[in-house]
Amino acid sequence: MATYGFTLFDTAIGPCGIAWNERGIKGVQLPEADAAKTRARLLRRSPDMREAWPPPAVQRAIDRIVALLRGDATDLSDIALDMDRIESFERQVYEIARTIAPGATLSYGEIAVRLGDRALARDVGQALGRNPFPLIVPCHRVLAAGGFSANGGITTKLRLLTIERARTSDAPTLFDGDGSFALAVKPKSAERSPSNRRRASTR
Repeated sequence: MATYGFTLFDTAIGPCGIAWNERGIKGVQLPEADAAKTRARLLRRSPDMREAWPPPAVQRAIDRIVALLRGDATDLSDIALDMDRIESFERQVYEIARTIAPGATLSYGEIAVRLGDRALARDVGQALGRNPFPLIVPCHRVLAAGGFSANGGITTKLRLLTIERARTSDAPTLFDGDGSFALAVKPKSAERSPSNRRRASTR
């Protein structure tokens, strides 16, 4: 079994890609227009990788991503990531983002406060815009204070938050009725548990 490589896999939103090495997941690619474009985009970030069968730990990560995109409230926060080449600030941002439960959101400013300075909100947004691990590091759950921002793609964020049934505004949604596709939602608390609060506060 290859200790490094990449593969594509089918999900409810289209073909995603994942790359890995001996330290963990190296990158995740959300769907492009077709599988060939998804593969090409992933290879631009990891040109040294070769397509391979995923080892068991990676396959488990894939299965959990597929479940999340199917609408299950799946926790991806313990999936091992290779952050060796990630800058310290970005790593702190990603670790805080990983504490946000499915269906919940935080703002860039709220993450900045957890880092010790609300003025870092713009830097938080830029760090999340460079996130190589979408879904596992759920940058779609981090919004501007007033709702969506262009960072990360409004359409993609809305689609992912809709799957998770997150709330991002006070407007009524179709989820309040028959559970159909929503266009607006109201924020939930992003905390999973007291242990998450303690873990985030140390970063």
